[in-house]
Amino acid sequence: MSFSGLRVGLVGPLPPPAGGMANQTRQLAELLRTAQADVTLVQTNAPYQPAWAGRLPGLRAGFRLLPYLQALWRATGRSDVLHIMANSGWSWHLFAVPAIWIARWRGVPVVVNYRGGEAAEFLNGAQALVRRSMAATAALLVPSAFLQEVFARFGMQATIVPNIIDLARFHPRGPKVVESAHLVVARNLEPLYDNATAIRAFHAVYAQWPQARLTVAGSGPDEQPLRQLVAALGLDACVHFTGRLDRDAMADLYRQADIMLNPSLADNMPNSLLESMASGVPVVSTRVGGVPYMVEDGVTALLVPPADPQAMADACLLLLRDLGLWARLQQAGLALVQRYTWSEVAPLLAAHYRSAITTSRNIHKRG
Repeated sequence: MSFSGLRVGLVGPLPPPAGGMANQTRQLAELLRTAQADVTLVQTNAPYQPAWAGRLPGLRAGFRLLPYLQALWRATGRSDVLHIMANSGWSWHLFAVPAIWIARWRGVPVVVNYRGGEAAEFLNGAQALVRRSMAATAALLVPSAFLQEVFARFGMQATIVPNIIDLARFHPRGPKVVESAHLVVARNLEPLYDNATAIRAFHAVYAQWPQARLTVAGSGPDEQPLRQLVAALGLDACVHFTGRLDRDAMADLYRQADIMLNPSLADNMPNSLLESMASGVPVVSTRVGGVPYMVEDGVTALLVPPADPQAMADACLLLLRDLGLWARLQQAGLALVQRYTWSEVAPLLAAHYRSAITTSRNIHKRG
């Protein structure tokens, strides 16, 4: 099955902000359209209309939900299959569930693409509701074996369709050696991603590598406390906060980096790791969630315990001192990301669309 002429309703967030799922939604829409699919996008984080509604806690959800439901109704009326980018918590209940049931009422098969890194915690409290909605869908797709195993524990079968990395955008700058010890962290500035550990780890690196510098690329509620931490550690001159970057600026930043830090406390399949490896930048990450399913410690990345700045610093210093290890991780990372190209993922996705549409048509014929 080619995508040519296929009508796909795609439900999910879009940048801004440029988070992992938003970037994947935008990229998938672009790739499907390039493959000649007719894509109708339904944005779950569309701007509030009117804009002042966003300043009304408790009411603003309604101002977003009603236009969203209208957009879903229109999209399902012109789609052969509905692809839902789903997450945990209220996002599931407010966006995924209505999309599933509206599509069901309109006879459109649904493929749920679940991406929540905190799936186990969410399913512990909501598995009955999730199972009821999933029974109305054609397929549950997840980007990692980690999430596949989580859903299996709750009696739901999921199939792996990996994230997609754009190797035309994220690529190495060419032959490269470690010179400046430029470290980069590229997660949202919020408690889950524990950027404070990355800053404290950098402080330990800087004590032994005074030419080192750190770039913090992201935005969020922790920005001011993190800036205060940088000042308290005396690192103002060598730590730079960029704010949130678009994907082209992020790709350029990776090409200037020597090591990428991922200090998160929970994770699924962070795209930032794939983007870093595709850019030829070795990764030092916490060993949490789906990360060990993506990369192998000492082979494609260095993994450390969460909330352990000294362990993260030691891993960075090991890479800076052992350029042979740095080069081996770089080459292994470049090889690994070849699994995440559109040419590898497209046939998998097409097969699920084909199965969902065929099954739906057969059901309607029997009915």
